Amino acid sequence: MSLIQHVQDVQQWLNSQIIGQQTLVERLLIALLADGHLLVEGAPGLAKTRAIKDLSRALEGDFHRIQFTPDLLPGDVTGTEIFHQEDGSFRFQRGPIFHNLVLADEINRAPAKVQSALLEAMAERQISVGQETYPLPDVFMVMATQNPIEQEGTYPLPEAQLDRFIMHVFVDYPDAEAEREILRLVRAEDIERKPMAAPQPLSEAHLLAARHDILQLDMVPSVEEYIVQLVVATRRAGHYSDDLAKYIAFGASPRATIALDRCARAHAWLKGRDFVTPDDVRAIAFDVLRHRIVRSFEAEAAGISCDQIIAQLLHAVPVTQ
Repeated sequence: MSLIQHVQDVQQWLNSQIIGQQTLVERLLIALLADGHLLVEGAPGLAKTRAIKDLSRALEGDFHRIQFTPDLLPGDVTGTEIFHQEDGSFRFQRGPIFHNLVLADEINRAPAKVQSALLEAMAERQISVGQETYPLPDVFMVMATQNPIEQEGTYPLPEAQLDRFIMHVFVDYPDAEAEREILRLVRAEDIERKPMAAPQPLSEAHLLAARHDILQLDMVPSVEEYIVQLVVATRRAGHYSDDLAKYIAFGASPRATIALDRCARAHAWLKGRDFVTPDDVRAIAFDVLRHRIVRSFEAEAAGISCDQIIAQLLHAVPVTQ
């Protein structure tokens, strides 16, 4: 079995387990293949936790869920030094961040100090305690969730920390047919007392090989230029439209350019192609850019969302030949 076929089998199995959330499943795999982290926003009960838990079953890796609460401490995430009375020494006890897949559930419920500890680990791929530095696994992905309904007592992530996530995905309710399939699936699992068997797990070597293949995909200069111009347009929107310039307070950083490139490549690879098209860029543009554009007061007052701004940008920025 080829590597791409193996990953597509994992995607197909995940879609059979996370019914009605094909976009979430695809974005999870894209983030994993692009070596990034994912921020997922949606109401409770939409299979966000189940999605990353099932993904861990399809990988040769481990999974840990961290429930973020206002009383959580940075050491509860990263680990801490424990005093051993028998020899009078301190030894570092690793925290839950030292896993391949980490679910940061309701990340906006913890204070800024805890969020910073997690996001530093995401960016640097290491933990520093005292004078010692501890590397995180080569395959390491954080999926953080936010609940858009209940905002009382939350600590919203600032823009600089949002920028650490390669994508920000919105999860919506499934339709009626998907809801019926969910009901049947859960009922069958309750009868069998076990979930459906996962396909052969992807090894770390396979995943690293897939990431290498994705970076080798053919991207013609016009597509590369399209990615650059899309990001530049978020900073110089006045070149395309006075309305756009009025609605954007701050544009996307160079991390957006890198994320667009990597995610578009992963999207093309998942589709079985060895080249990237402008359609691959457009397919992931909303998820890559929506948390990196800061709306102006005028946009907020007019009820203009980031997605509406991105849609205008995609319409305005041409693909040069």
